[in-house]
Amino acid sequence: MVLRWIRPLAVVGLTAILSGCSAADALNMLVPADGYTRHGALAYGQAARQKLDVYEPAVAAPPGGRTVVVFFYGGSWRGGKRDTYKFVGEALTSKGYLAVLPDYRVHPEAVYPTFVEDAAGAVKWAADNAARYGGNKDKIVLMGHSAGAHIASLVALDPQFLTAADLPSSAIKGFVGLAGPYSFDPLEYRVTRAVFGHLKDPQITRPVNYAANPAPPMLLLHGDDDTTVGPYNSADMAAALKGAGQTVTHTVYKDVAHIGIILALAKPFRGNAPTLADSAAFIDGLFDAR
Repeated sequence: MVLRWIRPLAVVGLTAILSGCSAADALNMLVPADGYTRHGALAYGQAARQKLDVYEPAVAAPPGGRTVVVFFYGGSWRGGKRDTYKFVGEALTSKGYLAVLPDYRVHPEAVYPTFVEDAAGAVKWAADNAARYGGNKDKIVLMGHSAGAHIASLVALDPQFLTAADLPSSAIKGFVGLAGPYSFDPLEYRVTRAVFGHLKDPQITRPVNYAANPAPPMLLLHGDDDTTVGPYNSADMAAALKGAGQTVTHTVYKDVAHIGIILALAKPFRGNAPTLADSAAFIDGLFDAR
């Protein structure tokens, strides 16, 4: 398990040292720069962090328009930036999808529900503007990692957010969650108490509590070696969704950790976990054709 990561990690680390950039920047330097066009810093709101990037495949859109995948990164609701996730944009466009990667406001500027409201606003922007880039507004799928999966799942399951953004819940056709904290207690940890502790009822922030609401088909992926967001989160969510009669697929990857599950989207690491292949098979299965 360790050996298969060594060569790509060594390349990333050496590149970072030689260029004076971060490991994330070095990883993105290894990502193909062709096959897509990046439309950067598009505003979906007035705040500084209410901006997004669109990755448009270089190939012509199919007759029905491209599937639109809106991806939300993690960062403990306290950080992150869309520029770090060029490798995700490349991965999604390699499958023919129109990829939308938003920033959103984070703590301390924001507490719950601001970042979920931002996410819904970004989805609204995607629906309104998909056709400009060959996308189909009727083929929107949400995807997220870690805190981003938590945020995206609330957009998909708690109708108040899309309603406020003037979108019906039916606008979301599918959900792909990577290592999402769906059932954790937000008051258990100091870091999350700062983000959620102001609420009279923190239970409203737990996606698992909305499993009985109308839901799109959901794919929950988790690594069994995840010590950051326990795999029980996806297991609990899958059980709740199944108990409510929802369509859900739950897959656990052996020997994959919290960062590894998303790092496997990057081209140099795709052999380490089938994150991209499984996500694409699920997304493609939602529609007759892209």
